[in-house]
Amino acid sequence: MTTKPAATSAKPGAAPAGQPTGKALTGIIASLALAAFMMILNETVLTVALPGIMQDLSISASTGQWLTTGFLLTLSVVIPTTGYLLQRFAHRSLFFFAILSFILGTAIAVLAPSFAFLLLARIIQAVGTAIILPLLMTTTLALVPVRQRGTVMGLNSIVIGVGPAIGPTASGAVVHALDWHYIFILMLPIAVAVLVLGAIFFKIPSTARKIKVDSASVLLSALAFGFLVYGISSIEHAADNSAMMIASFAIGLVALALFIIRQVKLAASGRELLNLAPFASRSFSFAIAMIMIAFGTLLGSLMIVPILLESGQGIDSLQIGIMLLPGGLAQAIASPIFGRIYDKRGPRPVLIPGAVFLAAGQWMYTTVTAQTELWMFMLCHIVFSIGLALLMTGLMSSAMASVDPRLFGHGSAIFNTAQQLGGAIGTTVFVTVMSLLSKVQLDAGSELAEALFSGAHISFIVGAVLATIGIVFAFMIKGENSHANH
Repeated sequence: MTTKPAATSAKPGAAPAGQPTGKALTGIIASLALAAFMMILNETVLTVALPGIMQDLSISASTGQWLTTGFLLTLSVVIPTTGYLLQRFAHRSLFFFAILSFILGTAIAVLAPSFAFLLLARIIQAVGTAIILPLLMTTTLALVPVRQRGTVMGLNSIVIGVGPAIGPTASGAVVHALDWHYIFILMLPIAVAVLVLGAIFFKIPSTARKIKVDSASVLLSALAFGFLVYGISSIEHAADNSAMMIASFAIGLVALALFIIRQVKLAASGRELLNLAPFASRSFSFAIAMIMIAFGTLLGSLMIVPILLESGQGIDSLQIGIMLLPGGLAQAIASPIFGRIYDKRGPRPVLIPGAVFLAAGQWMYTTVTAQTELWMFMLCHIVFSIGLALLMTGLMSSAMASVDPRLFGHGSAIFNTAQQLGGAIGTTVFVTVMSLLSKVQLDAGSELAEALFSGAHISFIVGAVLATIGIVFAFMIKGENSHANH
């Protein structure tokens, strides 16, 4: 049965007619938020566990890195298609498909006898993750009254921002006490519990429409985002295989240009895979740029700080995980508070301080040396995390405030694609700059710790400059959600 998207019937400040409210709505959002938290936590849990996996499976660091690269590649290929999927299939069906995919991938990881099976497990997990993230955002936008949207987005941002931050903490504790298999063993019952919770609460009217998928768009999307992410992640090893890296970027950029041209052409007939109309809003475009900076500096910092502390100062993974925890807690506390401020005051009182805190945290990181005490790293991470909490809360809401409700699925697909691309770029830039410059220092006769911190110093300067540009972007995002206050 074909129906119009429910979001179009909603009056500003009121829940859409015929849609869940009260406890039913809380149950739906809670099911999605827990699913997203579990999946995004899973995105970074292997950072601390990688040395143990490399030893057990007899693989090199560059091979082991494919457990993260393969995950990101899958996300970057699947997420752009979710704008279409959210229109074509019932949201309840997509929820169950995503959770079952994640459970299947996790079960394979538990039993994985070799690296190939573990990589397959991560790819299957990523398929579920790619669907859940846009589904959480789209469902929130479609069902939550406008006047409460900032508060709920603030709670959702805890999921998206805190998950990667406490992933290394959780995995550090598990690996320290048991071994890396238990990361997945402990995740299975949580995934099953989320499935049961969804079966009980996730009940909303279907808005699915029978629309044909454009095969050429799917192919171009996969080539564009797949090759771009692969090219980005291969920069670190460009010296060994520069031809492959250049070819990846060339194919990715050409495919992206063709994809954009095709989407604009197909939009007139409603057959596009990803509608690019949200970019017509200046606030949406600046919000996309800011989320790439925020997530890039987050994952970049999370990647190199443990390396600095473990290899440069000899601190074990459990201590590093505990050091990162207060930042995650600060984020969890700040997000709902500033979500309510967003609802009352609009985006600028949230985004501008958020951008300032994010930049301040990065500039503080530029001062660390091989002699810096652990508490200073913790303080840097707390300041940075508060900034991230404010940005994640304000950006998700303000980016979508100017988007036509019929295009919420496409807007959330663009937002989540940008977030993952930003993460891939940030990780690669931070690690590559640190690796190249520390190698120069080592060749010049420096100690390992001094060389690592010297390279990381420039990485943090790059992140700080980008975060400072983000402050300018924050001023460019106007209160297009001001109707929420009326």
